[in-house]
Amino acid sequence: MDNRSEKALKTLNPNKAIIPVVIGLAIVLYLFFTDPDLTVDNLKLIFKASFPVLLLSFLVLFARDLGYIYRIRTLTNKDLTWKSSIYVILLWEFASAVTPSVVGGTAVAIFILMKENIKFGRAIAYVILTAILDNLYFIIGAPLVLFFTDGEVFPGYYGKWSTFFYISYSLITIYTLLMCFAVFFKPRFFKWLLYKITSFKYLKKWRNEAVEQGDELILASQELRGKAVSYWVKIITATAFIWTARYLLLNTIIAAFTGPSITDHISLFSRQIIMWVVMLISPTPGAAGFAEVSFGGFFEDYLGEYILIINICWRMLTFYFYLILGIVVLRKWISKVFKQKKQPSAAS
Repeated sequence: MDNRSEKALKTLNPNKAIIPVVIGLAIVLYLFFTDPDLTVDNLKLIFKASFPVLLLSFLVLFARDLGYIYRIRTLTNKDLTWKSSIYVILLWEFASAVTPSVVGGTAVAIFILMKENIKFGRAIAYVILTAILDNLYFIIGAPLVLFFTDGEVFPGYYGKWSTFFYISYSLITIYTLLMCFAVFFKPRFFKWLLYKITSFKYLKKWRNEAVEQGDELILASQELRGKAVSYWVKIITATAFIWTARYLLLNTIIAAFTGPSITDHISLFSRQIIMWVVMLISPTPGAAGFAEVSFGGFFEDYLGEYILIINICWRMLTFYFYLILGIVVLRKWISKVFKQKKQPSAAS
């Protein structure tokens, strides 16, 4: 087993789920005990929720996952079966939950696809393309939100959150543009550039990795070249659907408690785009802790006494749910892909 596979398997270790759970719970407890406005009564507000609307949240969550499953199957030209596509998405979500947001489980996703009989070059292409498409949603959506809301999507402490946003947005944009240039235009030039950059004395130790990444970009470029227009339309539409559903999930949770107006829904949706860009620079696994704090900062003025219970519900559906489901699915998937035929015992 190569080094890449070993690292991927270590990441998929169920014990990895312990760290983000501890971080997330610790932050929630810290917020609970340090904010005098948060009491046990805030937790009891769960019983005031409209359960039919909460059920709608689960339907939105299910629709989002269907979008992910459809996209990965379409990306692979249906070489993945529906069952394999489900495994890939759930394990990818698990890997994202146990790795820092800036990493995102990319190497694990490539490993999973390869174990589902997708060749190395194609697996790299699909994972890189997925990252580019997801990032483009933020890159295009965030400026539109800022323009139409005149910057009012930032909560109190404007300077702090706006600084986080602009740093994260700049990094995401630079990374995505470089990947687009490398994959769709000049992969060989980009490999040469990486080689030259790592020629400097203090960067030479990363030369082998740089050359390897350059080769991977060339493989990805070759795989994606010449795709039909219908292919791009399908995966771009699926990406827009996935992220829109992801944000509408929180809108439905909030609607179960507070009944916001149409204008409020638009504002809540807009703030999520900005908040998600901020969360992408989180150094913690699955943005654990960072997400809870960001949520409080962005939505406290909207949610008031409901802030804690909605925060918990949101993280339960978007984070802890996939940690638990990933652990269950992981055992079955490992049994499936690593299953070996029993060798008959030698006659004595």
